[in-house]
Amino acid sequence: MNSDNPLLDQLRQVSARAPFNQWLDLQVEHAEPGQVILRLSWRDEFAQYSGHLHAALIGGLIDTACGFAAGSVAGNVTASQFSVRCLRPAMASVFRITGRVVKGGKRQVFASATLGDWDDENGEPFAIGDAVLVPLPERAG
Repeated sequence: MNSDNPLLDQLRQVSARAPFNQWLDLQVEHAEPGQVILRLSWRDEFAQYSGHLHAALIGGLIDTACGFAAGSVAGNVTASQFSVRCLRPAMASVFRITGRVVKGGKRQVFASATLGDWDDENGEPFAIGDAVLVPLPERAG
């Protein structure tokens, strides 16, 4: 699906090449330099034993949102470090994951992300996290 936003189209193409994102059916809903919004619809297979979103997926979503936000200003990046703080059980029919660049640089990009309920944009987040990402050299060919 093409939009009038080349950055959004680019990040959607990047996401489409990631098998993990495809398995999740993770949607890139918004992109501007330094900020992205991702959307994830609940599936029962995402649950941990108590029925809420598994922490492994929370970590992956935080990492992905930070990476896409950093990539929107620095090109191809990889995480060198990230951390996640789970604030409350993550239970929603649709999740909103917002990634933002805190500080960009040539050698490191600092980003943060929040995981919340899609239908409660200003509500208390389920989880927050941050990452340090490193720009990668362009591949030849």
